[in-house]
Amino acid sequence: MAKKIASKSSEIAVLQAVSAAIVRERNVHRLLEVVIDILERELGMLRGTFTLLEGDELRIQASARMLNAEERALGRYHIGEGITGTVAKTGRAEVVMDVRKDSRFLNRTKARPINEPLSFICVPLVHLGQVIGTLSVDREMKGDTSSLGRDLALLEIVANITADAAAVCREECAERDALMAENRALRGLVSSENPGGLVGDCREMRSVYEQIRQVAPSEATVLIRGASGTGKELVARAIQGLSARKDKPFVVLNCAALPEALVESELFGHEKGAFTDARERRIGRAEAADGGTLFLDEIGDLPVSVQVKLLRFLQERTFCRVGSNTEIRSNVRFIAATSRNLEELMMKKLFREDLYYRLSVFPIAMPDLAKRGGDIITLAQFFLARICARYGKKVTRISPPAVNMMQAYSWPGNVRELENCMERAVLTATDDCVHSYNLPPAMQTAEFAEDPFRPEASQTLDARLQAYEKRILEDALAKHGGNRSAAGRELGVSPRMMSYRLAKAGLK
Repeated sequence: MAKKIASKSSEIAVLQAVSAAIVRERNVHRLLEVVIDILERELGMLRGTFTLLEGDELRIQASARMLNAEERALGRYHIGEGITGTVAKTGRAEVVMDVRKDSRFLNRTKARPINEPLSFICVPLVHLGQVIGTLSVDREMKGDTSSLGRDLALLEIVANITADAAAVCREECAERDALMAENRALRGLVSSENPGGLVGDCREMRSVYEQIRQVAPSEATVLIRGASGTGKELVARAIQGLSARKDKPFVVLNCAALPEALVESELFGHEKGAFTDARERRIGRAEAADGGTLFLDEIGDLPVSVQVKLLRFLQERTFCRVGSNTEIRSNVRFIAATSRNLEELMMKKLFREDLYYRLSVFPIAMPDLAKRGGDIITLAQFFLARICARYGKKVTRISPPAVNMMQAYSWPGNVRELENCMERAVLTATDDCVHSYNLPPAMQTAEFAEDPFRPEASQTLDARLQAYEKRILEDALAKHGGNRSAAGRELGVSPRMMSYRLAKAGLK
């Protein structure tokens, strides 16, 4: 009788200690370890383990001894696998008198000595009617089953009062895994910089980057299409930079920049005396690019007579210099670009259909800058930094009205026009900011006008002064990242007066 009373008092002490730990311990993983320590210290239970359900797999979250990475990897159980998996599947506790005689006992972590006489108890952790994990312990094997029955009842109570904490632990693990996955993805984005140093992160450009990475390792011919100034040559260089030919020559021939009579000579070279001014042998671009990449820009302007010879070069990788019948082999990769409508040229018989299909093995379309609204300011800031370094100036900001003008402009000259625009702005800037009146006249609109001395004729003096004050306040706020105190200090205005002026100007 005295033994029973002592047993009950020790069980009550265990429950009190567990309850106190739940109230006191804020770290959930540490809480589960404390519970296991109480069971081992107060009742002599061995190798206590908490597992939590993640998907269809039970993973060890806390145990009586520190597990290394290999043991944690081994200590995983699918639903229905082994005794632990069976308890998670059925939601019913399991008591094994002798683990040596139960084939379901897997001993995955190899924590127990072989042939050691042990009993094993495993109970489910139930939260909101769902099994979320298990609590299990070893017991020294004894002859009677009554002690195992008492241990089972106690473990079920402990499992019930720690289930909420275990649920929090599982949620924290899921959140941690999600954050780690997101962190890996973000790190991948940062570490895998845009190929070739291309600038921009809009959906259209991300598609271009993906296509560059897909085609670069191959030897496929690439046709880059897009309006003038969209950066087609940069894409070609990015492809070469990610290919096996990255350390080989990158040779460019602009088919639109040469007279028709010279295109063939520039492409294939000529022999001495081949024509009137051919005073010596000259190596063409096709030969100079041997082993590397030949970039044919504005291929749509290539004369039809040269298209035939280019087609043969594409097919056979051989050509003849002008004025020679000797065939020369050149191992080159072809990348072509055009701003013209090749389909329309084919209908007019100005571009060979067979050459078109030979070139467009892997087409890449470059979007117009007007369709890359999210990239306009990113590109502008990039050019701003580069141009300032060139001219030794410190222009670091673009005013909100200037941003509005740039976003509203159609950019017919695309990225090249934007670069020229920022160069003009840097040259005309008188402070550290690009204002709307620093932009080219073609971009000036009354809607976004920033110059207080060129307002609408209908505006009164007060309206003009208010507009000017609002621009000054906007610039100061933008310069200091929205910090009104810092902006007020720069303008020599007290915090109270700054708040008043901002409210009057309708700025939050």
